[in-house]
Amino acid sequence: VSLHIPWDLVEDYGKLAAHAADLGVTIGMVNANLFQDDDYKFGSLTHPDARVRDKAVAHHAECVEVMHATGSKELKLWLPDGTNYPGQDDLSARQDRLAESLQRVYALLDDDMRLVLEYKFFEPAFYATDVPDWGTSLLHCLALGERAKVVLDTGHHAPGTNIEFIVVQLIRAGRLGAFDFNSRFYADDDLMAGAADPFQLFRIMYEIVRADALRPGTPADAGWDPAGRGVNFMLDQCHNVEAKIGGQIRSVTNVQQATAKALLVDRDALTAAQQAGDVLGANDVFMDAFHTDVRPLLAELRESMGLDPDPMAAFKRSGYAEQVAAERVGGTQAGWGA
Repeated sequence: VSLHIPWDLVEDYGKLAAHAADLGVTIGMVNANLFQDDDYKFGSLTHPDARVRDKAVAHHAECVEVMHATGSKELKLWLPDGTNYPGQDDLSARQDRLAESLQRVYALLDDDMRLVLEYKFFEPAFYATDVPDWGTSLLHCLALGERAKVVLDTGHHAPGTNIEFIVVQLIRAGRLGAFDFNSRFYADDDLMAGAADPFQLFRIMYEIVRADALRPGTPADAGWDPAGRGVNFMLDQCHNVEAKIGGQIRSVTNVQQATAKALLVDRDALTAAQQAGDVLGANDVFMDAFHTDVRPLLAELRESMGLDPDPMAAFKRSGYAEQVAAERVGGTQAGWGA
């Protein structure tokens, strides 16, 4: 479970990590928050005022201390920095300030930690977002060092973008650090994974399978290498009309189905058709895997692992949602002001 600082602020992070361990989970990435403080109105790591940039770097130092206390090995950055109008600030100078600030943040990390840099082609900046695309993120990561990786959020692209092509390029460069799996129909990214385009999710997972990147990539795994090719798969979503836990379960099962279908692609037959120039034959191999109903196979796999074959039905039977709803009446709701 990833933390978002200061939203997940607690007095004792060691106790939090121990509580997580008691529940059978570990603390994942630590996310910095640079989009609530009024000082960051005109930027955080890119702000023209050195005082504000120092404050932003100090916040990342706080996040690193949380990492030390919880055992997290990955610091995640998403910058809301940008400009709304031409001439508002010097675009080149902002990139220079970003590069210098990122170097300072990167230097805070231990040798077994890594920095992952997210991108988003717009929001909240309307004219020029400072990290708008995978190329910008990659350039900064290449300048930082081997332990700097790119985060690919599946909802952070213009309509029609070939996301699996970006996946291929980042894997080839050894710089795909993590996914934020979600979905969107137009311009936001908070829906269940695969909700808008399950075929796209399948295509993405095929490239992951093809590159042999579908293997342990988290610090909890044996042989963790912060400079290696391990990919962290995350769900970054905000469910509004659907039940939140149910939405997360559906996202997990959607990713599992896309992965299973990707594993079913007959790679030998596909390669043979591609090399023979058999366009329809190659496409048939690809589509045959996508159209396969893998749900019975996954149910059988879960049973073999001692799990319920139907996660959603098991959750509904548990009564957990009703239990916590009754237990948590009153109190203070966590949110933007947390």
